[in-house]
Amino acid sequence: MSSKNLNRNPKGHNQWSIRTNIEIQKIINSKPSYWTNKFFKTFFFISLLVLNTNLSHSENSFVQDLKVGKKIVFLRHAIAPGNGDPNDFDINDCKTQRNLSQKGRSQSKKIGNFFKINNIKIDKVLSSEWCRCKETAKIAFENFQTFNALNSFYETRFAKNKSKQIEDLKNFINNWDGDSNLIIVTHFVVISALLNKGTSSGEMIITDKKLNILGNLEIN
Repeated sequence: MSSKNLNRNPKGHNQWSIRTNIEIQKIINSKPSYWTNKFFKTFFFISLLVLNTNLSHSENSFVQDLKVGKKIVFLRHAIAPGNGDPNDFDINDCKTQRNLSQKGRSQSKKIGNFFKINNIKIDKVLSSEWCRCKETAKIAFENFQTFNALNSFYETRFAKNKSKQIEDLKNFINNWDGDSNLIIVTHFVVISALLNKGTSSGEMIITDKKLNILGNLEIN
């Protein structure tokens, strides 16, 4: 399982860690002879280990936010090799669509386990009507409902739906009043249009009801 640092602060732990690692490397390059010494090599690797402990901090912060409840988790569907959809795409026939690979199914299971192990309560799971999203939701959470506002509008033939879908999705979120967490399984284009942030396959972005981004987590 890997995680990306939370976006609470654009100058958060992850950037600090990277910046500090670079500074250490500059020190090494300035006096390379010192780093042939076993003591300094040991010190260097211990420093890197300590500086990169922010990954577990990121994951713990993500969990704590979800335990409070009333959060929205935007989940991009798990790994489905390819790009866009085939020309013969039929929303009612998964054989005509891009589908999860075995790695994507495994990733979906890990996502579900993340919620179970951490005892994170879920109010509702909504999914795009695309098969790769429905399969992600089914494997990870078992129970879900489809919501056409979450469908992809990546392809030109669906682009005309973008404005209405985003409006419908915002209205739904505005009216949602659950005490637990709302899970939304959708596509890159929907998440980026709503939150102005890109996502990797299987990546989760957590927001409050006003769509302020609180953090992100990627499980592989």
